[in-house]
Amino acid sequence: MADLSPSLSPATVAVAAGRPPHEPDQPLNVPISMASTFVAGGDREYGRYGNPTWSAFEDALGRLEGGRCLAYASGMAAVTTILDLVGHDATVVAPRHAYQGSIMSLADLEARGRIKAHLVDIEDTPAVVAACADAALVWLESPTNPALELADIETIAAAAHEAGAYVVVDNTFATPLLQQPIALGADIVVHSATKYLSGHSDVLLGAIVVAPDQAELYDVLLNRRSLTGSTPGTFETWLALRGMRTLHLRVERAQANAQALLPRLEKHPAVSEVRYPGFGAIVSIVVDGELAADLLVRTTTLWVHATSLGGVESTFERRRRWKTEAATIPEGLVRMSVGIEDVEDLWADLSTALDQVVAERPATGG
Repeated sequence: MADLSPSLSPATVAVAAGRPPHEPDQPLNVPISMASTFVAGGDREYGRYGNPTWSAFEDALGRLEGGRCLAYASGMAAVTTILDLVGHDATVVAPRHAYQGSIMSLADLEARGRIKAHLVDIEDTPAVVAACADAALVWLESPTNPALELADIETIAAAAHEAGAYVVVDNTFATPLLQQPIALGADIVVHSATKYLSGHSDVLLGAIVVAPDQAELYDVLLNRRSLTGSTPGTFETWLALRGMRTLHLRVERAQANAQALLPRLEKHPAVSEVRYPGFGAIVSIVVDGELAADLLVRTTTLWVHATSLGGVESTFERRRRWKTEAATIPEGLVRMSVGIEDVEDLWADLSTALDQVVAERPATGG
């Protein structure tokens, strides 16, 4: 790959990393390498062991996060690969509010007697620090999904390391442009690259980034990926790298849109609570219960009712429609992934739907 100065900004790295050397007749982009088998004598040999297109994506994301990256078939493939490394009967500390795939994987492992899961309020830093004492792995999200709580990553990571535990941070919501967990003490960063990194709702892909001082852990994960076959598709990886070229532009615009919507949402009579962590383009609002939330997501024409996030289009979802969502998440909470459309168009569509929610409220009498 092309050599890059370590002083480049993340926005520049997103555009420049993972490209061929600047030599005559080299393509600007690494081609899609559709190969299951390679000529013997090198490091690849076979399609489960590596691919030039994967290497380009891994170079770019690794540079952005400040570590060494491995691409996976999906975010869940990355999550389960990490959890599979936890020893028998060991404790994993994790947020009570988090991505449902991660929570369900922990519950499955616990039900089978493999691990002990200790779910915590991630904003209660002293309680999380105390829980680290018995942990083998501390799993963090910051912001959490969908409550948008923030973890004190640096303090928790220090406590976890003192107890001999590894620290994993799911950085899907923040992206490496807004938060770099390895610099705060994390050993591993995990991404659903399906979301912001790819950015166009057309890719299933995951990634793990390992801190530079965890070379042995990187080798273990690489060997596990090769053995289990949780490898990414070449075309999907190429699309994800292509999407990352505009990551900084998309995040900048989506975040600006989200922050422009905040004061309007806070003033609207249909909205009882607005949750926003201070950065990024995910906003959660709370309306008056399940029926109001369902009406909201059915009434818009521009906002799309969908379960994923991080695409160029604005999507939202009542999270408690999933039976596995935590009971502490309000029935009327709607998670909003703000896209890059014109913000006035977004508000016109959303405010019309919110007005309808108010109009449909049951009348109360004395």
